[in-house]
Amino acid sequence: MFRSCFQYRLTRSLSSFRQTSLLRSIHGGPRYRYSQPQIWQDRRFWYVASAAGATGLVYYEFHIEESPTGRRRFINVTPAYEQQIGEQAYRQTLSQYGRQIIPANSSQMDRDVRRVAQRLISATETEGDWEVHVIYAPAEKNAFVLPGGKIFVFSGLLSVTQDDEGLAAVLAHEIAHQMASHSAEKLSQANLLGFVYLVASLFIDPSYLQMGRAMSTLLLELPNSRQCEQEADQLGLYLMARACYDPEQAVALWQRMKSEEFAAPPQFLNTHPSTDSRIENIRALIPQAMMKRDAANCPAKDLTRAFFESAF
Repeated sequence: MFRSCFQYRLTRSLSSFRQTSLLRSIHGGPRYRYSQPQIWQDRRFWYVASAAGATGLVYYEFHIEESPTGRRRFINVTPAYEQQIGEQAYRQTLSQYGRQIIPANSSQMDRDVRRVAQRLISATETEGDWEVHVIYAPAEKNAFVLPGGKIFVFSGLLSVTQDDEGLAAVLAHEIAHQMASHSAEKLSQANLLGFVYLVASLFIDPSYLQMGRAMSTLLLELPNSRQCEQEADQLGLYLMARACYDPEQAVALWQRMKSEEFAAPPQFLNTHPSTDSRIENIRALIPQAMMKRDAANCPAKDLTRAFFESAF
């Protein structure tokens, strides 16, 4: 009797085990597979990553330069490549605004811009293929410079600059961008971040990579752009002074620019410093700029315009 009960229980247990195994095989129960270790679990990966990181740091440090204000920055773009990029952008801009570009010396507007620009360029004491173009666009209040010294001024800006002093503040700022090679700096930063994104894409999920791009824009690209703008404000103010313009008029210009603003984004989301910040920084730099103006042996303020109009 005891043997029969034991056989019955054993038979039932084996039947239950077979049913459980069958259900697991049908419904995807636990299976044992060989799992390949992740790449970062391989010691050789860390050897290669360490060597690549050390090489990258050496390359980065080797391409660190000082800007004209002493700011350290990364530049791995050659002047020839920067010039090539500038020529491409120049042809594209001429094609885009071709019919709106005022022919050279065909109007007083164009002659005034060229005269002020030439006076500032002479004060740089540098050689270059400088060209100045005025784009007829009454609603556009802007100006920009392309690599290689190609300056474009929209006619709508002249209602804000109002006179030679205000125009000099804008043009000196644009010329300063070229003097400081800010275009090469931004191209180099784009190259560096592009390489970092490429390497990161090999190990990071695309959704996290997009988040990383947004963070790098907020924490690296935008702050660097604002630094370049502040540096151009400083160098432009000193250039105004050496060209015997009145640096104090730069404050008046930016006050007028502020009155033209409608809804500016917060500074940390902008490529440019806020207008209030610019005015404050320029005011702090005016004493140094006035010293440079005095060192340039400029004539008295009321005689300056007549003196330079006869020269240019």
